[in-house]
Parts: sequence; C-alpha cells; structure tokens
Amino acid sequence: MHLAYPAVLSAVLFCTGLYGVLARRNAILVLMSVELMLNAVNLNLVAFDVWLSKTAEETLHSGQALTLFTIAIAAAEIGIGLAIVLAVHRNRGTADIDKLRDTAERHDPDCPDHEALTAERSDEAQKAEATA
Repeated sequence: MHLAYPAVLSAVLFCTGLYGVLARRNAILVLMSVELMLNAVNLNLVAFDVWLSKTAEETLHSGQALTLFTIAIAAAEIGIGLAIVLAVHRNRGTADIDKLRDTAERHDPDCPDHEALTAERSDEAQKAEATA
C-alpha cells in the first residue's frame, strides 16, 4: 500500500476534527473533535513508521511507540476534560461554550449592560436565598 492513502485519510480526519473544534458550541463535541485530531496524528505516525521500517535495516518502531504514548495522553485528556465539563454543567447548567464566560468579564463597569448584569446577579442571589 502506498504512503499516500493513509496520509490523505489522516489529513481528512484532521481537517474534520479541526472544523469540529472551530465550529461547535458544545464542549463535549469539541472534546470529541480533539480526539479525532489526535487519532489522525496516530494514523500518520503508524503509517510513516511502517514506511520507514521497509527502507531501514533496523526496525525500532518508534512511531508505534509514540502512538501508544499519544493514546495514553489522549485518554487522560478526555477523562479530565469530561470531568471539567460535567462540573461546569452542574454549576452553570449548560455546556455551551459561548455561554461560559469568565466571571471577571461580568464585573466590567464600563460595559453598557453593567446595570442589567448587576440586576441579573441580584435576582439570581434572591432565587438562591429563596431555595436555601
């Protein structure tokens, strides 16, 4: 098999993952797109390792070893990322990336919606006190 086939497939998978990261709003779909990009890199590593092992006398399979490390790091990344997304979803009630803003952004007094945001926070505080 030629090296071009897995390389083209890897490029298509990577571009699909990149589109998913840039276009998606849901944090879980963004994590899945990052996983797709990592798998595209793994496919590329294995394909080039096989191609280089055919030309070299000594086969070290360093591409396959690096792929195993990448899989382990990807598993840890998805575990930690999913835990963070679930914690944010429990606290904020959404996993939408556009709605998740840093709290420091909401305290800007120069913001034209500062009064509306302050009123919104006071309403949320009153609701929290009523439910407690």
